[in-house]
Amino acid sequence: MSADASSNPPRPGAERDAAQPAPDALIERCLNGDQLAWEAIVRLYWRKVFNVAYKFVGRHDLAEDLTQDVFLKLYKSLDTFDRRANFQTWLISVSRNLCIDHYRSVRKERETINRDVDASELSPVSHDAAADVRLEQRDRVVLLRLALDKLAPTLRTAVMLRDIQELSYQEIADRLHLPEGTVKSRINRGRTELARQIQKLRDQQDTIPRTGVSG
Repeated sequence: MSADASSNPPRPGAERDAAQPAPDALIERCLNGDQLAWEAIVRLYWRKVFNVAYKFVGRHDLAEDLTQDVFLKLYKSLDTFDRRANFQTWLISVSRNLCIDHYRSVRKERETINRDVDASELSPVSHDAAADVRLEQRDRVVLLRLALDKLAPTLRTAVMLRDIQELSYQEIADRLHLPEGTVKSRINRGRTELARQIQKLRDQQDTIPRTGVSG
């Protein structure tokens, strides 16, 4: 069976009362590959899942994207639902856990970018800083730029627009004339590859014998 939670997603007011668990027959039809049954489940529970997602991201557009992702994952795990349990309770619990995973993933990615890809490092080194600080800043800038240069142009552009210029996914999609899903994929791949390249360059630096005059 194939799920398409993104096709004509329901909006507020478009759902029926979701206080009751989805009928067993509806779930059974969905498990047997009935796309209409899955769409009915999405309509029933869209607002419930959206509300959970919104609490984690705080923006309507991001909550809609996260809701789409959650429903796709719910679809894939639908066969794990215990029919003796309350369907809505199970669905909300799974949705909350998926949103927590998403939040942790985004926070970890942001921490990695903030640590290894600081926008200020791309700016000229301040002449007001102490000599040793200027040298360290210059080294970090060189390392960052070397790592960025090793990324594929498509990945480098996506990372720069998102994490340096801080554009939204939609703004990047509009600028690059790409689907938003493609943009997100490139950003995730770019972040992963950038962190790998930075670590690789650092490891190479550690293997180079240091020379200098000791005082």
